[in-house]
Amino acid sequence: MSTEARLEEVVKKISLRWASNKMLEPRIAKVVVNIGVGSSGERLEKAAKLLEQLTGQKPSLRRAKRTIREFGVRRGEPIAVMVTLRGSRAYEFLNRVLTAVGGRIKYSSFDDYGNVSLGIKEHIVLPGMKYDPDIGIFGMDVTVKLERPGYRVMRRRRCRSRIPRRHRVSRDEAVAFFITRLGVKVV
Repeated sequence: MSTEARLEEVVKKISLRWASNKMLEPRIAKVVVNIGVGSSGERLEKAAKLLEQLTGQKPSLRRAKRTIREFGVRRGEPIAVMVTLRGSRAYEFLNRVLTAVGGRIKYSSFDDYGNVSLGIKEHIVLPGMKYDPDIGIFGMDVTVKLERPGYRVMRRRRCRSRIPRRHRVSRDEAVAFFITRLGVKVV
């Protein structure tokens, strides 16, 4: 059986399971957008400005965890900017990213816990973005975290508890979500 036929069969089976119980259907918890520059200074400020234009949120700085002499990076030096998007902003940005990559995601981009990561080589491929010589061209990493209703139990302050394995989002369920809800082709 080919991989496409197997995926189609799995998606059909999972969709029936979701229809039987709405609490099993995953949703997008957050979309994290990261631009790694590798050094602080003017280039990092331009990346932060670009990320704010793209997402409409103020980005936060990420610092180097250790010193790497070959790259000229010192521990504690800001080297990247990132933004976490939730709710409607996450869906809007994800739709722009998916149109930029042609509505196709590799199966290997999905991990075992329902997360999806993809990269964009140039930000100008996003719809509505034009080249600005003052900013330049930046690539970015986009990570999507899927979760089911009930994950708050793991994060809340009072009566915190673990989420059992059967309630976590699997790779096949993440693939099914992207195919059915977002119209993505998984290759």
